[in-house]
Amino acid sequence: MKIVILAGGGGTRLWPISRKNSPKQSQAFIDNKTLLQKTFDRVRRGFKLTDIFVSTNYQQLPLLQKQIPKLPRLNFIAESAKRDTAGAIGLAVAYIDKLYPRETMMTVGSDHFIKDEKSFIELVKLAEKIIKENHKQTALIAVRPTYPETGYGYIKVNKIFKQYGNNEVFYGEKFIEKPNLAKAKQYLRSWDYLWNTNMFCWRSDYLLDLFKLYLPKHYKILKRIQPALGTPKARPTILREFSKLPSISIDYGIMEKTKKIVVIPASFGWADIGHWRTVRDVLQKKPGMNVIRGKHIGSAENSLIYSYTKRVITTAGVKNLIIVDTEDALLVCPADAAQEVKKIVEELKNRNLKSLI
Repeated sequence: MKIVILAGGGGTRLWPISRKNSPKQSQAFIDNKTLLQKTFDRVRRGFKLTDIFVSTNYQQLPLLQKQIPKLPRLNFIAESAKRDTAGAIGLAVAYIDKLYPRETMMTVGSDHFIKDEKSFIELVKLAEKIIKENHKQTALIAVRPTYPETGYGYIKVNKIFKQYGNNEVFYGEKFIEKPNLAKAKQYLRSWDYLWNTNMFCWRSDYLLDLFKLYLPKHYKILKRIQPALGTPKARPTILREFSKLPSISIDYGIMEKTKKIVVIPASFGWADIGHWRTVRDVLQKKPGMNVIRGKHIGSAENSLIYSYTKRVITTAGVKNLIIVDTEDALLVCPADAAQEVKKIVEELKNRNLKSLI
């Protein structure tokens, strides 16, 4: 099986550390390794180097190649423009199906935190087994909620598909977009609502058939690009054709339309490192503790305080805050408003403050 690490995002909710030329996947938030390096190391626990691919874009390509120099150049799949996850996964499946026809493939995010990596690999292998036995299916590893998260999408499951050892696999019923808090609390109490991790598994030719059925414009353009992939003509062809793709997510474009999906529930300690509150939650040794990097003096509670400068951050009686200080920008916001940081980046763009983006 081939693993595709999706690493082309911008990570605007992790500003001011995540920037256009140094996006979140290239930054170290959890320890001394970047999110991409941690994802690569995790996948390497179960798969050969040649079976791992990184999907990114030409702008980020040199930076990401430096971060995982062991990965062969041919295992980087680069887009010429951002066209959301349907574009990224479409180009990846066109590439993989050309080099390895009818190969099983799985997508994983470059910005995920997973505590139990052994369990993660076991469930990825289970997804591979399911698809090899049922090649006209999509398998999704979804996570059992541990709290009422409003920033994730969910999937509702229904009857059991099959039992694999201790793992029950279910038929997927429907995808649900990010809910309000009342709905998220309801989902937490119910066994049949899981977090959608976007860790999907398909056979490559079947995924191309799904593009043909649900995203025919994508399919036509991808089929024009595919013959050039893996040849010297790849880059000029991608530059000419890829930007013609409509921008749409794989969830909206395909997954919410197909009825053939099975779901593998997981409980391996998962989080999407999408904003600063998640960074705090992952690093907290116990609820209410501060997470501090750099110089800090004063009193605080349940806060993340990161200083990337020589300056000392001082606080008095603050609670539930995010404070991130860099040489050219300072972010201060309530942890519960961490999702709104992307609005700051939008405002910086509106004011043409390019050096801060």
